[in-house]
Amino acid sequence: MQTKNPLFDGLARAIAEAAGAADGVRREAETVLHSSLQRFLADQDLVPREEFEAVKEMAVKALDEVERLREEVEALKAR
Repeated sequence: MQTKNPLFDGLARAIAEAAGAADGVRREAETVLHSSLQRFLADQDLVPREEFEAVKEMAVKALDEVERLREEVEALKAR
């Protein structure tokens, strides 16, 4: 047999409301932190990974071409 205790019912309700409020505060803090981090990264003038990889690939090709031309010049000097 169960009896209703208004004290326990009120306490349970208050705990449930506090948990809901805490979850809302957590979500709001995450949103603010995410926005601040995005703004900070945008202000740092960082290069996206895709652009970095493209420039890196171009540099490797340029170095290969320089090496090939260096070898060609040496061969012409040797004649």
